[in-house]
Amino acid sequence: MARRGKKRGRNISGWLILDKPAGLGSTEAVSKVKWLFGAQKAGHAGTLDPLASGMLPIALGDATKTVPYVMEGAKVYRFTVAWGEERSTDDLEGPVTRSSDKVPAEDDIRALLPKYTGVIMQIPPQFSAVKIGGERAYDLAREGEVVEIAAREVEIERLELVEIPDPNKAVFEMECGKGTYVRSLARDMGRDLDCFGYVADLRRTEVYPFEPTQLVPLKDLEAAAEAAAEDERFAALDPFLLNTESALDGLPEIALSDDAASRIRLGNPVIVRGRDAPAEAPEAWASARGRLVAIGMVEAGMFKPKRVFGF
Repeated sequence: MARRGKKRGRNISGWLILDKPAGLGSTEAVSKVKWLFGAQKAGHAGTLDPLASGMLPIALGDATKTVPYVMEGAKVYRFTVAWGEERSTDDLEGPVTRSSDKVPAEDDIRALLPKYTGVIMQIPPQFSAVKIGGERAYDLAREGEVVEIAAREVEIERLELVEIPDPNKAVFEMECGKGTYVRSLARDMGRDLDCFGYVADLRRTEVYPFEPTQLVPLKDLEAAAEAAAEDERFAALDPFLLNTESALDGLPEIALSDDAASRIRLGNPVIVRGRDAPAEAPEAWASARGRLVAIGMVEAGMFKPKRVFGF
């Protein structure tokens, strides 16, 4: 029987809240961060278009097990819509497909915002990662195919007009749930205003539960790595990481004894102790000595592990 190869890289776990620069794809950004930290594995919590900048939470090691909790979190975007043109990609990258000389009035823009607030139906862009018959929509679009993408339900908690820097542009801020396409929003608002529109600039400023103050520019990581001696690179970079459990803000924490933590790591349930411990919780995380041990549920006063983390 062939032996399994040894995993390459460091067994390091944590979150890096990357301030992704425009022009860099999300997959490229993850690969860069994984290499810088020498991590065994890495993943991100929500794709950010190459032309967009801003918050891209990247999980290293065991933190990848907490990615779903960040994916479910609310996101905040600040974006500029350019009026007068519609483009194939619904952003700056694609060629113009339709144009108009009409300039929307501020009152008309503000009057439109309630239509796009709350739970709405939205059709993703032709150039998106949505799968059509097993293939990505952007691959089909690049081959010249016009595909029918079904509308899907998304939720926009807040949509505000921030400013109108010139008659042909408007800046918005939006707080929304997962799966919402800013490019689709710009396209649809342009059509409703009978002037067409596309995203000219896009920045993601927040991904719950992380905050803008936790953003780390890629250039700061690269500078820290370059300034350190080769054998001190990781010591210079590791302080940029947040704890794995930082992704679990909002879930109740169950503090365990060392003995209970050992039982949990073997997949066994344990009795929840403590005056403030919940008797029932659909999701919770357990800790021992301040470190994440497992994610699970509390049922009838018992913590039952679902995902166990490294020793």
